[in-house]
Amino acid sequence: MKEAMPVLSADAGLHETLALLTSQLRPDANHKEDLVFLKEVFSEKSLGYLMKIHERLRQYERQSPTPVLHSASSLAEDVAEELQSGPMSSDEKELLQLLTAPHLKAVLTVHDTVAQKNFDPVLPPLPDDLDDELEEESVKIVRLVKNKEPLGATIRRDEATGAVIVARIMRGGAADRSGLVHVGDELREVNGILIIHKRPDEISQLLSQSQGSITLKIIPALKEEDRLRESKVYMRALFDYIPSEDKATPCQEAGLPFKRGDILQVVSQDDATWWQAKRVGDSNLRAGLIPSKHFQEKRLAYRMKMGTLHNPNSPKEPVYDQGCDKEDCDCEGYFNGQYIAGLRRSFRLSRKDRQGSPGEPRTPEPKEPEFLTYEEVTRYQPRSSERPRLVVMIGSLGARINELKQRVIAENPQRYGVAVPHTTRPKKSHEKEGVEYHFVSKQAFEADAQNNKFIEHGEYKENQYGTSLEAIRSVLARNKLCLVDVQPEALKTLRTAEFKPYVIFVKPRVPESRRRRSAATSPGGGDHGRITDEDLQEMRQSAQLIDQQYGHLVDRILVKEDAATACTELRNILERLEREAQWVPVSWVRT
Repeated sequence: MKEAMPVLSADAGLHETLALLTSQLRPDANHKEDLVFLKEVFSEKSLGYLMKIHERLRQYERQSPTPVLHSASSLAEDVAEELQSGPMSSDEKELLQLLTAPHLKAVLTVHDTVAQKNFDPVLPPLPDDLDDELEEESVKIVRLVKNKEPLGATIRRDEATGAVIVARIMRGGAADRSGLVHVGDELREVNGILIIHKRPDEISQLLSQSQGSITLKIIPALKEEDRLRESKVYMRALFDYIPSEDKATPCQEAGLPFKRGDILQVVSQDDATWWQAKRVGDSNLRAGLIPSKHFQEKRLAYRMKMGTLHNPNSPKEPVYDQGCDKEDCDCEGYFNGQYIAGLRRSFRLSRKDRQGSPGEPRTPEPKEPEFLTYEEVTRYQPRSSERPRLVVMIGSLGARINELKQRVIAENPQRYGVAVPHTTRPKKSHEKEGVEYHFVSKQAFEADAQNNKFIEHGEYKENQYGTSLEAIRSVLARNKLCLVDVQPEALKTLRTAEFKPYVIFVKPRVPESRRRRSAATSPGGGDHGRITDEDLQEMRQSAQLIDQQYGHLVDRILVKEDAATACTELRNILERLEREAQWVPVSWVRT
């Protein structure tokens, strides 16, 4: 005969019901383990506390109390002000002390928040010096009940991060039955003991020795479908973005600020308008919102149509590095005992747009504007079997990059090389074919120019000069780093998968005025006459215009204080380029 369950009164609470249910559990021969498990779960003090809290909240809900005031903290401040305005009795002093106590002020503030129902969350700004231990992570607390059986899970140490990861879940084990632990979960604590710095065998022993209730702190792994959906796309930002200034963003606090040149990992493109991304190198694990490529291009096109954005295909003409200051200088000769061939400054200055001229291309037809948003990139490092990357140097007015390039090559001609230029002028007695120049006829030069074999070319004193693509290939084929200094327009020709150019923008450090430095010293180094404020302003404007128009193509900026320091920095850049992986457009490494 079955024993009837006692009848509960109408006022019995949920925790009383739970206690009564626990007392009525009777072991059964066929389900003994299950009943023991239920009894242990229902007997947990923490569960009883939760039930009591639940009852209090339900009781509060039934009473539906309404606040008398919505601004108790303001009233307390007014009373305190009134008390301080005149002489106070002992009771008034005590009241003032109570009203100004931090704990009471906090209670009144909480009262006002609840009374005003001001529950909308506001994300605070993340501090710049965010500690690694304070990274925002989703953590779950898992409590399992096991007897003498093993947990039924194996762990491993992640070689890259050092995290303790659940490697395997045994079917039918305690972990598997719970459904709360998954492969890939990161284990942080066992029964309140931090295990980050413990060895895997110590952790296994800790798990096996735990009997009855075992509490785990876990950082959940991505679900398999989420893992597959997570993007592994990396983008180089070609513009600056400040979420607080973007009125279109759905949540400014959730926006991810970035600067031109930052590498972004786009982790989700589910939304066609707002991508989720992280900055590569950030310690913060949380992704932020950035405008998608399509949406940003659409906005820029609208701004250009409305006249608030200039056409990026019709920029102002910047003034470039002019090399030597002597009109008849070839910018070539012996340097530290080593001969360096170089290009004339003259043809850099005398290039003109001549319609129909044999050596110059025709003015291109207008094309659709190319808006600068993002460029998909990937990590790349040349293998020993591959040719080195081309090093392209561009410079603003006063940078004197030809001198800088010559010094670096002269110090190590076996490692670095320069492309020998072509010319139509007669060979001098001391010159050798293919060393100083490739000497060719005017007809051959014009034919090569017409066939786009030069990266840039020009005319000076009725002689043609130019640097060919084949001359660059010749240096790279000898496994040397080839350094070329060109006008920024040439980047459009050189920026290909064949050359994979690493672009260095050299600009002089320009003081605010000539009074801040010796009047006889130029910013680029050397003695070239008196430098005026007008000269400094031209140098400053030259650097700004090049940065605006071509800065998105630059991999490194070298600010030239003096020739010796700049030479040392350039050598360091070239050494890192050979041994470290770099971000390049993904199209350069696709096969």
